[in-house]
Amino acid sequence: MLREIWQQFFPPKPTFTEKDVGSQLGKVFIVTGANQGIGFELVKMLYSTGATIYLAGRSQERVQNAIAQITSISPLPNTPAILKYLHLDLSDLAAVKAAAATFAAQEQELHILWNNAGTGYPKGSATKQGIESHIGANCVAPLLFTQELLPLLQVAAKNSPKNSNSVRVIWTGSVQIEMSAPKGGIDFGLINTGATTSTFVDYAASKVGNWFLADEASKRWGKQGIINVCENPGNVYTNIYANEPWWFVTILRLFILYEAKFGAYTMLYAGFSPDVTLENNGTYIWPWGKVQPNARGDIYQAIAAGKAAEFWEWCEAKYKPYA
Repeated sequence: MLREIWQQFFPPKPTFTEKDVGSQLGKVFIVTGANQGIGFELVKMLYSTGATIYLAGRSQERVQNAIAQITSISPLPNTPAILKYLHLDLSDLAAVKAAAATFAAQEQELHILWNNAGTGYPKGSATKQGIESHIGANCVAPLLFTQELLPLLQVAAKNSPKNSNSVRVIWTGSVQIEMSAPKGGIDFGLINTGATTSTFVDYAASKVGNWFLADEASKRWGKQGIINVCENPGNVYTNIYANEPWWFVTILRLFILYEAKFGAYTMLYAGFSPDVTLENNGTYIWPWGKVQPNARGDIYQAIAAGKAAEFWEWCEAKYKPYA
C-alpha cells in the first residue's frame, strides 16, 4: 500500500498530452468545475481541438472570466473550440435537471463528460437537500446530471464509428481513497444518517463513491458503447485546499503538490487515450495517465459484493424527487 501511495505521489512524466489528442471538430464535451484548477487547465488544452466545450459551474461571472482568459491567447489556434457557459450547482439537486435540460436544448449529442467538479467541505456541512456535502455534491448530484444526459451520450455512441471508444464519462477519484477511505470504501451507516467524521475521511468516501459509480455505469451502459472510468488526477494545487491552514498548504506545495495542468494530463488521458477501451471499461487510472488498479483490495471486494450497485441505488433514491 505504501509503495502504491508513493508512486501516485511522485508519478513519472505524462506520456499522453494535448499533442496526442488531434482534431475534435464536431465533438461536444462538458467539463464540470471548469472555471479553475484542473478543469480550467483541461479546457485550455482542448481549446485548439475545434470541439464545442461547455464549462459547467455555479458562477457565470467566474466561468465567463475563464473563457475570456482561454480565448485571449495569441495567436489563435487554427480551429479554436467553441466555449460555452452552463450553469450547474451540484450542491442543489433542484438545479441539476435544469442544467441538463439547458444543455439538451442546444445539443443532440454528448461525447465526453468530465465529472471533475468536487471539493472538500468542513465537517458537518450539508447540501441544500440535507445530504452530507461530500457525498451529496461529489456523488449524488453528478450521478443525477449524468443520468439526465444519458440520452445524448447514447446518441453519440450510436453515431460514432464502431470500436472508436470515443464516448466516455470520466469520474474523479483520489489517492485519498488509499489513504483515508473507511473499510469497504463507504460506511453506509454514516451516509444514511448524514453523519460526518472528518473532512479527509468524508472526502475519501465520496471519491470511493465516484469509483463505485464509474464501475456500475460501465456495467449498465457498456453495451451501448459508453465508457466509464475513474481517475486519480494526482496531487495538484487547486482551490480544494482553500479551507486548510496556510502553513499546511505551504508545506504541501513545497514537497508533494504539482501544478494543476498535471492533473489535466490525467483527465486528458482518461478522455482520449487508446489505452482505455470497452474491453477495460470501468478501469482505474493513475496520474499522470496510466491504467492501473487501485491499491485498496477491500474496495474491490466490496464492489464484487454488490456495494457499488447498492450505492448507485442509494444515490438514485436521494435524487428521485428532483429527477
